[in-house]
Amino acid sequence: MAAESREAKKLLHDTAKKTHPLTVTTPKVLILAGGRSRRFGADKAFAMLQGKPLIAHVMAAFPGLPIAISAGADAARFADFRVPVLMDGEFQGQGPLAGLAVGLAWAADAGALITAPCDTPFLPADLVPRLLPAPAYARAGGRDHFLVASWPVAARATLLAILRDGSSLKVERFAHAIGARAVEFEDQGKDFLNINYRADLDNAALE
Repeated sequence: MAAESREAKKLLHDTAKKTHPLTVTTPKVLILAGGRSRRFGADKAFAMLQGKPLIAHVMAAFPGLPIAISAGADAARFADFRVPVLMDGEFQGQGPLAGLAVGLAWAADAGALITAPCDTPFLPADLVPRLLPAPAYARAGGRDHFLVASWPVAARATLLAILRDGSSLKVERFAHAIGARAVEFEDQGKDFLNINYRADLDNAALE
């Protein structure tokens, strides 16, 4: 186990020093829906807003692009969506990076993967073109949104090294390791709103 950890750290060190090629091909999209929604108190993906579940709003932000759902450990709940549903596999329980690792493998033929959480129903219309080429992440109102991002599939080896190292599983760490750039969006107040609590959903319904 110790030898494996040292090997992972070496791979992380080596790959983090490289600049991953910027990707401009048509991307695939991964909706991140593997969280436990503890603060919300129920599965946020299916919370209703303006007659549709939150995840449907997020999927609608990516017309014409191939979409998959990162479901964590429970894929069955998304059976009706008729898109690929990905489980976390060997890194189950290690947060959104686990889903991202599986998503990058799924998107291998696309060159780049766009990610967005299932609880961000008001994403801006120009999100995809502004996040390309990958890697990049959204920034608005002085806040970084590392889960609203584009990732080159070539960076998967770096991500696997981070997951196997296990010392820090923050998405921010991966973004910085591969040299992701911040893309400034005008702060419209709701474009990157996360629905974390019931009160957030109530306020969003008034928009």
